[in-house]
Amino acid sequence: MKLVFAGTPEVAVPALDALIASDRHEVAAVVTRPDAPAGRGRRLVASPVAQRAEEAGIEILRPARPRDEDFLTRLREIAPDCCPVVAYGALLPRVALGVPAHGWVNLHFSLLPAWRGAAPVQHAVLAGDGTTGAATFLIEEGLDSGPVYGVITEDVRPTDTSGDLLTRLAFAGAGLLTATMDGIEDGTLKAVPQPAEGITLAPKLTVDDARVDWAAPALRVDRVVRGCTPAPGAWTAFRGERLKLIQVTPVTDRTDLAPGELAVGKNSVHAGTGSYAVELLWVQPQGKKPMRAADWARGVRITPGERLGAAGGAADVG
Repeated sequence: MKLVFAGTPEVAVPALDALIASDRHEVAAVVTRPDAPAGRGRRLVASPVAQRAEEAGIEILRPARPRDEDFLTRLREIAPDCCPVVAYGALLPRVALGVPAHGWVNLHFSLLPAWRGAAPVQHAVLAGDGTTGAATFLIEEGLDSGPVYGVITEDVRPTDTSGDLLTRLAFAGAGLLTATMDGIEDGTLKAVPQPAEGITLAPKLTVDDARVDWAAPALRVDRVVRGCTPAPGAWTAFRGERLKLIQVTPVTDRTDLAPGELAVGKNSVHAGTGSYAVELLWVQPQGKKPMRAADWARGVRITPGERLGAAGGAADVG
């Protein structure tokens, strides 16, 4: 089939690579978000998908909006058989959905109908799911509600961050998307409507969502840190400044600390929660690089009884 691939971030690149490597399909063009400012100099930088397409000599379409007439005209000229999508980042209007003969087929990183929305992997980690996966489905105007072509499953490991899990799903999902294109082309694959039961939503996480509540149980604190890593980044307040929490681990045999209360050992830093403590392993103070929590604690000279979060007199950081 002649394909126009739509995607933007790094997580979409493995699927693009797999389709480029396929001997059954031709990637005639990619659709990606416009170049965006990045880095300290805020220079305009092409998306990872655009960079990969340029390396491969593939035409790049960067519409400000997918309903722009120039984009729609070019899409009709290319006349793709199908448009595979991975994390494109913009809503597709009905007029665009009708252009390819086999529609737009999205690779979504959950087992639909669970976790429909922008942050399925993060919400799976936050919810403590033991298993998640990826699904390919035909895009319609509803939110991730179209009929499903195929699924793969993936175990959520106890120490997985969202970044870890998303990386594995990106590579496994690339194979699923390619197999879906094969099945559509040879007519052996039919999309099946999603069940009406089991629908959950996965909206984009905000900075407020990533703030750790030290009154919550240790397992919840651990899930928030892992679910919000690498983005938007779990955090707490300490002495009126934001402290990013990169890695913690529950310590089931320590229950003597109040929520947020810090205890510093020779090479360890523990914080109390609503159940047992967690050990802080890696943190990032405001304006500094990530560091081991024990090194951070030595540098700031934590006093007995001092707490993370708003408790203990720390200013409320918004």
